[in-house]
Amino acid sequence: MSKLSEVLDQMTVILNALKGVMDAEQQHLSAGQINGSALQRITEEKSSLLATLDYLEQQRRAEQNMQQSANDDIAGRWLTITKKTQHLRELNQHNGWLLEDQIQRNRQALEVLKPHQEPALYGANGQTSASHRGGKKISI
Repeated sequence: MSKLSEVLDQMTVILNALKGVMDAEQQHLSAGQINGSALQRITEEKSSLLATLDYLEQQRRAEQNMQQSANDDIAGRWLTITKKTQHLRELNQHNGWLLEDQIQRNRQALEVLKPHQEPALYGANGQTSASHRGGKKISI
């Protein structure tokens, strides 16, 4: 097996792992309740896989330039990678929409809660407001 074939096989493995991570991300975002630390872990794992994929893409280009005459086996593997990449792009776009929807729901919830906030204990000058002080201000 050629070096290019090995790189393409590695890319396929990484794309399959990326699909699993993005499916987990989608399930997490669709659940309604978001666990920030779990979402952070998913994001870090996705970033790591994308960095690995970028590295493999650089290797693929270098190898492909060295092997200008690609055979049918290489072309088939590249077609598989292209299809997986397109599917993952669409999945990532969908997850982005889910995330935007979750952000909008959080904003709406905050807007509902804003009128019920307790007044601030400190004013803009950093001093406690008069309504929360128990005594009178004395100047010397």
